[in-house]
Amino acid sequence: MEYLEEAKQNFLNKEKNLSKYATKSSDSIRLVEISDDDIRPSFYRDIDRIIHSLSYNRYIDKTQVFPYNESDHISKRMIHVQLVSKIARTIGRALNLNEDLIEAIALGHDIGHTPIGHQGEYILDEISMRELNERFAHNIQSVRHCMSIENNGNGLNLSIQVLDGIMCHNGEMLSNKYVPTPKTPSEFLNQYKESYTNLEKVKKYHPMTLEGCVVRISDIIGYIGRDIEDAISIGKFNRKDLPQEITEVLGDNNKDIINTVVLDIIKNSLNKPYIKMSKEVYEKLFLLKKFNYKNIYSKSITDKESEYYRIGMNKIYNKYLNDITTNNKNSIIYTMFLNYQNETYLKTTSKKRMVIDFIAGMTDDLFHIEIEKA
Repeated sequence: MEYLEEAKQNFLNKEKNLSKYATKSSDSIRLVEISDDDIRPSFYRDIDRIIHSLSYNRYIDKTQVFPYNESDHISKRMIHVQLVSKIARTIGRALNLNEDLIEAIALGHDIGHTPIGHQGEYILDEISMRELNERFAHNIQSVRHCMSIENNGNGLNLSIQVLDGIMCHNGEMLSNKYVPTPKTPSEFLNQYKESYTNLEKVKKYHPMTLEGCVVRISDIIGYIGRDIEDAISIGKFNRKDLPQEITEVLGDNNKDIINTVVLDIIKNSLNKPYIKMSKEVYEKLFLLKKFNYKNIYSKSITDKESEYYRIGMNKIYNKYLNDITTNNKNSIIYTMFLNYQNETYLKTTSKKRMVIDFIAGMTDDLFHIEIEKA
């Protein structure tokens, strides 16, 4: 059908002007090949697979920083991934990179995030180490969801470039220069498997594409100013408390911080095989990140709340594990999760890993309901 070929070509036309450092749709690699009769380019299809996934749907009720806050205006995980996507696509368009690949990585990068934000991640890591002697990290769980849990255990069959960008998105590690590291599918899979034993090494992995590097720095840009606005709105501190040495370079509000850092990246990365910030902007962004940790993240929940969540998550972990062991088909872990997983998942996944997968996928609301019942 001629009209389908013409439509397909229209999708690909914009790639003719991409930078020589960009990743083309024709470069896409998958662990399981798919038919090429779709009008959508490969990375564009990955976007659709992600936004139609159940995990993406649950973003809407997952904490970004402040769990269970009464304010309607506090950011949730859904807002964060959209901000990261928009910021990354802005940089990508300015640098003539592949925006489809950027959007897919950005929208999928937190799919495996736990309820109650990073506090939930820390607790589930403790449980995973105790029960399986394996580390838990949300970026690795995001890859696991996309590869082995979504679509009833069949996975989404995303391209290696998208999976790698998700794995290597770690916004906790700030650098002033991001250089992609080419990888084969085997090298990607080896890094993924290694992540369960060495999280520190994983934090230093570089994405295999320049688009992945853009998302990695955009993750930081996406949260650092927005978290300040959220903290100010609920009275954690005043805007005047922001250090002047930082604000005189980056600005004192989310809009100015984003604009300053994005323009600086574009200036220092245009027509280059890397993503880079100026020394001044990098140093101030590093200081702002330290300020946020001291004044926002370390105070996002009280010690009492932290202990409540730790006890609660351990209780429901033990409850669900017992439910699987006793074949309690009335348990929520069956009715909401295991009843829908395929035979491969059920036969190749340990009971303990099943429980961790289920808890990692919970929304904040479901998590609170379940720990109250436990």
